[in-house]
Amino acid sequence: MLDAVVVGAGPNGLTAAVELARRGLSVAVFEARDTVGGGARTEELTLPGFRHDPCSAAHPLGINSPAFRDMPLDRYGLEWLHAELPMAHPFPDGSAAVLSRSVAETAASFGPHDAGTYRRLVAPLLPKWDALVRDFMALPLTTLPRDPLTLARFGLAGLPPSTWLMRRFRDDRARALFSGLVAHAIAPLGGLGTGAVGLVFALAGHARGWPVARGGSQSISDALTAYLKDLGGAVHTNYEIKRLDDLPPARAYIFDTSPTALARIAGLGSYYERFRYGASVFKLDYALDGPVPWTAKEARSAGTVQVGPGSRDIAAALRAASREGRAPDKPFLITVQPSVMDPSRAPAGKHVFWAYGHVPSGWDGDLTDAVERQLERFAPGFRDRVLARATAGPPELAARNANYVGGDIACGAVIGLQLLLRPKLSLSPYTTPHPAVFICSSASPPGPGVHGMSGHNAAKAVWRRIRAS
Repeated sequence: MLDAVVVGAGPNGLTAAVELARRGLSVAVFEARDTVGGGARTEELTLPGFRHDPCSAAHPLGINSPAFRDMPLDRYGLEWLHAELPMAHPFPDGSAAVLSRSVAETAASFGPHDAGTYRRLVAPLLPKWDALVRDFMALPLTTLPRDPLTLARFGLAGLPPSTWLMRRFRDDRARALFSGLVAHAIAPLGGLGTGAVGLVFALAGHARGWPVARGGSQSISDALTAYLKDLGGAVHTNYEIKRLDDLPPARAYIFDTSPTALARIAGLGSYYERFRYGASVFKLDYALDGPVPWTAKEARSAGTVQVGPGSRDIAAALRAASREGRAPDKPFLITVQPSVMDPSRAPAGKHVFWAYGHVPSGWDGDLTDAVERQLERFAPGFRDRVLARATAGPPELAARNANYVGGDIACGAVIGLQLLLRPKLSLSPYTTPHPAVFICSSASPPGPGVHGMSGHNAAKAVWRRIRAS
């Protein structure tokens, strides 16, 4: 009998397997697809030689992940690559606000009215970032926080809606950039706790940047897999699970799946019926004949570029997708240009680029024209650089990754109490009514992103259960 079986070889499933194998347990991972990766994959989606990330590409939470930082993943080929600027947010006048490693440079890009406000917001938290990120990514806390005063200060700023926090800023440059940071959660800006989302992304960028993985996001999954195998773990691909009986006997079963799939496979009935899935995105991967011709010079040297432009535009786009059930007329775009940092991702002189805009769950339309019209506003001549494009709306995203129910790449709506207490209102979110079954996907805390912390935290719950038995 195995000690632990993990279902799903995404970053969280692989991290859970590694954490248990490091404790000397026998572990096997079972993956339905023919390769590992989940939301951290790299494929040739357009033309030969152009290496695209079908989902996550920039990894501010990955490089800051306590789980990843505690593993020797660099020995297994993981290398983080940085652009000159982690992120830029261009405006129609050709200028841009930036998220720089430097708090001072970031603040200066907001203009004289808001520079001091931004410094006062983030500067006290940044020196305590390592303790803060460990506490935040361990929520709900089962032990005392490492730095309760800093966590409390962060909570006072972050737990209210982001719209409250943004009232501190006088001009829209700061509000627009911060709104864009919050929009990575694919939820309306006025939701409880959304201020924390923006703060985490800002602090992560200041602390260690917004890098890509050399060779693509697949490198993260491959490094975790190689490390697991060196620890004695096994990985089985092309192995679809329909019920628990399809798996070998084990003391614990850990699911890197959606709550819906877990309930179906483990026979939990309606246990997760109140879990809500959120809005989706329409994603485009491009093979380009040259770099994106951004008007703003800051955007040309940034890894991630937010295309809004203003905070009201961003709020309207999110509201349309999340609440009004329609695609926005002018989508807010999150874009990443990996080949700015990693030339190996495309043939010499060519580039890869991805962009997505928000759409309702399950939406089956085509947002390509709206996305490219928005890009042309800030990068005139963009369409002339396009050699090929691959599009994926909610149905295609759900087909690529079964965890993306309705195309929800956050694996559950990031709204209300479900922002932190997911998939159930419980101080033990990784356990289920079945004593041997656990969940470790992004549907559990701390939520979406390629950081492995849901798997890390779930592994602790499994270890405690096994040790007590």
